[in-house]
Amino acid sequence: MKKEFKEIAQKLIDSMTLEEAASQIRYDSPAVESQGIPAYNWWNEGLHGLARAGTATVFPQAIALAAMFDKEMLQKIGDVIATEARAKYNESTKYGDRDLYKGITMWSPNVNIFRDARWGRGQETYGEDPYLTGALGVAFVKGLQGDGKYLKTSACAKHFAVHSGPEALRHGFDAQASAKDLEETYTPAFYACIKEGDVSGVMGAYNRVNGEAACASQELLVKRLRQDWKFDGYIVSDFLALMDIHKNHHITKNAVESGALALKATCDVNAGYVYREIMDAYNQGLVTEEEIRTAAVKAYTIRAALGMFSDDCEYDKISINDLDTDESAELSYKASVNSTVLLKNDGILPLNKDDINTIAVIGPTATSIAVLEGNYNGTSSRYVNNLQGIRNAVNPGTRVLYSEGAHLFNDRVQNLALEDDRLSEAETVARASDVVILYVGLDSTIEGEEGDTGNAFAAGDKTSLFLPESQRKMIERVVSTGKPVIVVCNTGSAIDFSFEEEHANAIVQSWYSGQAGGQAVADILFGEAVPGGKLPVTFYKDGTQPPIEDYSMKNRTYRYFEGEPLYPFGYGLSYSSFEYSDIQINENDSEAASGVSVTVTIKNTGNVKADEVAELYIDNKPAEKLSNNLNNGVDGLSEALDPANQPKYSLEGFERITLAPGESGTVTFKLGERAFDTVLEDGRRVKLRGSYHLYVGGQQPDARSASLTGKKCLESELTV
Repeated sequence: MKKEFKEIAQKLIDSMTLEEAASQIRYDSPAVESQGIPAYNWWNEGLHGLARAGTATVFPQAIALAAMFDKEMLQKIGDVIATEARAKYNESTKYGDRDLYKGITMWSPNVNIFRDARWGRGQETYGEDPYLTGALGVAFVKGLQGDGKYLKTSACAKHFAVHSGPEALRHGFDAQASAKDLEETYTPAFYACIKEGDVSGVMGAYNRVNGEAACASQELLVKRLRQDWKFDGYIVSDFLALMDIHKNHHITKNAVESGALALKATCDVNAGYVYREIMDAYNQGLVTEEEIRTAAVKAYTIRAALGMFSDDCEYDKISINDLDTDESAELSYKASVNSTVLLKNDGILPLNKDDINTIAVIGPTATSIAVLEGNYNGTSSRYVNNLQGIRNAVNPGTRVLYSEGAHLFNDRVQNLALEDDRLSEAETVARASDVVILYVGLDSTIEGEEGDTGNAFAAGDKTSLFLPESQRKMIERVVSTGKPVIVVCNTGSAIDFSFEEEHANAIVQSWYSGQAGGQAVADILFGEAVPGGKLPVTFYKDGTQPPIEDYSMKNRTYRYFEGEPLYPFGYGLSYSSFEYSDIQINENDSEAASGVSVTVTIKNTGNVKADEVAELYIDNKPAEKLSNNLNNGVDGLSEALDPANQPKYSLEGFERITLAPGESGTVTFKLGERAFDTVLEDGRRVKLRGSYHLYVGGQQPDARSASLTGKKCLESELTV
């Protein structure tokens, strides 16, 4: 934060009584009459659009935005969200409305690692890879915060750290993570948001981490965030998480002790009610006046940086006319197209609308608005659901037949006799049509956050990777007709499509697809747009993952998975084809944090203009370097390096390029400061001398990707 904002904050807090200062470290900060400062509520959400505050542009869910592999577009989306948040804030404060979801402190992005495909809140993340999550988190933070004199909005990276389910246990769960997994997987995205994105806030998690409550952790908050990383922004608890410290973690006896524990761990703002008793903690000698005022200064520095105490903020003129614009709607549509992942295509796609007289649209997500929204969503004025998208796309006179086909989820059917009551209609509609579009999936009332879903038996987590039984019966019934079938899936997580892979002609993953999701998918199906997404998560076969309670990275994500995935991380088909050539390594690039950049030429060898996502992976092969590095100054290297517990390879760069048929272009990956790091078992990062293997292509360098695409990555070698 700029020095002037800290000075403003310090002056204001110094002018307050201790009781007044203590009231300002609550998320629902009351007015300070003596200073003429109005009340302010810190809680606002902007995960994939301004949330819970009425009309706003609804972008695809965060996991879908990750599938774009596009930093530039994500930054633009962040900027739109900031604009709409400012518009609401400016207009609502005119009427004295300072309630929650009306502020400009956004508790986004969620940069937790989606380590287990069953986790309900995984949809809020940017996937399973630390590098991808960090790079996208940085882009989103920059979009939210802007580059003006003041912060456009304040971004907040959450939930620090080691947080990814199970939802049912999160309030009392102790996530056990090794030093290596902490450093290598669970914290790098937060580090990137701080060091590269200059994020102004960090939110703690509900769970414990290695015995300490995450929102009151000396190891996580004091040592890692404040001391090691020099983080100077504000830290906020997750909502009611400080109450968990005594009620569920049983670390303290009561709210007074919990508040003291959190404040001493530099948790500056309490989302919840524990800090309402912080003066009791002071009176009992559990916290000092300095600790209370220091936290208040941290909070007020953010408010000063947002221009709340100034009259020259460049964002004060943003108004209701800047909300829900045609331009933001077009950006949302493009994001829906670019996030859609084509998983299978036997050649049926794109459909020729001139060859279709009757088309069947079948499935419980065909008319759903919820599958456009995901969780933590706003309300759009421009929804186009899946069925309407098809109706908009077909030729005039083409007959569109619709059947719900199945109930979204078995547990929703109170009368079990009616559980399969749509199957015969689905078969009838399918047999009467030339081609069938099956819309399947879940929604955020089934997979999502604990307390928000109706899926009470798993508190928002999935119990398997299969679609609900009701939908599987529908799929089996429809494919038995022998009609061409295209499966379109709306979920926020991976699904086991083993049956569909064998029996469907095409499979499309469209996530929770945004306000224009139905139109985007229809345009893709009919060739008016080209699918542009890649998988930010591995699609596993059910039963191949460790227990969700196990936080070890062993056998998790593409970097450590020991089996064969159904669809690999980084995978996605196109209507075009691309050829990679001429890989060049520059070892003296002053603009790259590591000093190394890699350039590759890509040619569109297909017949349509399309985007390609180029991916760069590094395999540092530590086993080959061990004997050469025992005397390089790393103490205890042979004991601390376990070659069997290292990633197969890791994503270290991605770039998106648009090419016309026959056109060639180049992309350059500027490798980061940590690209050539090896993380030891004790959590230390080292750079080992030796050869590093680099792979560049439109996928990861695994056998499954090669078998699905018929292509291999370019390979090169660099000696460090």
